[in-house]
Amino acid sequence: MNDWLDGFIRHLQTEKNASQHTVRNYAEDIVQFLLFLENDNQALPQEINYLSVRRFLALLKEKDYERRTIARKLSAVRSFLRYLNREGLLQDKSWSTVATPRVGKKLPNFLYVEEMKRLLAAPDVRTVAGKRDAAILEVLYASGVRVSELVALNVETIDLNEGYFIVFGKGARERIVPLGSYARRAVQIYLQEARPQLLRKNPKGENEKALWLNKYGTRLTDRGVRRIVEKYIRQVSTSKGITPHSIRHSFATHMLNAGADLRAVQELLGHKNVSTTQIYTHITREQLKEVYQEAHPRA
Repeated sequence: MNDWLDGFIRHLQTEKNASQHTVRNYAEDIVQFLLFLENDNQALPQEINYLSVRRFLALLKEKDYERRTIARKLSAVRSFLRYLNREGLLQDKSWSTVATPRVGKKLPNFLYVEEMKRLLAAPDVRTVAGKRDAAILEVLYASGVRVSELVALNVETIDLNEGYFIVFGKGARERIVPLGSYARRAVQIYLQEARPQLLRKNPKGENEKALWLNKYGTRLTDRGVRRIVEKYIRQVSTSKGITPHSIRHSFATHMLNAGADLRAVQELLGHKNVSTTQIYTHITREQLKEVYQEAHPRA
């Protein structure tokens, strides 16, 4: 079973250009599926069929997993089984007819503009780490990039003079993302005053290409950035359910509320389908208040 999983992980990394975060989540879900098969006395790939997947989903339901989580795990399993089909290890394709659990669309959690401003002002920019963290927060909000895309940036992929950087998103899709003046200034300060200090801790610092460095002078990981962002979110936000990904949600919400074109925001976010971007067209309380003030005769 380990050989199948190792081959699939290599497939995700080399052919799908999946992020470390995606690879880790897929691996965890598929290990769970393989352990289920082992306990279900299915030790060979050719024994996997429609009923195998249905019994796995039934087990997840018995354990009270949320529908959204079950749908995600099923997506990972499908990708894995498609890989086994392609490699000739699995002939049966009846598993592809297993329906995905219905998942209601949830409005994304986001920060209002004033909350976002407090978050951006949270790092102590008198310190090396604070200068780095301020730049990270500004870039996340200015661009709406995913955390996995942020940590993959190298120094040469960002052009502060022109105000943009190059991102390699899901499926190895490349896109150019603009940077606002606040983010450019924060990154400039980081590059001049903080990154050289962090680089001193790296014995091979002259060869380090990563834009964002940890305290050892090496590339910050996805998990490292999430810890940094979560620390400041805890400091300033009273909203429940706010995560590092909420900065991306905030970027999209604020852009669309200010009149940005939906297709343009789709391109900035790197969404393949515009329907994914449309979830951000929800109405905020500021819009409701503005409409009320303008339309109600006794407002």
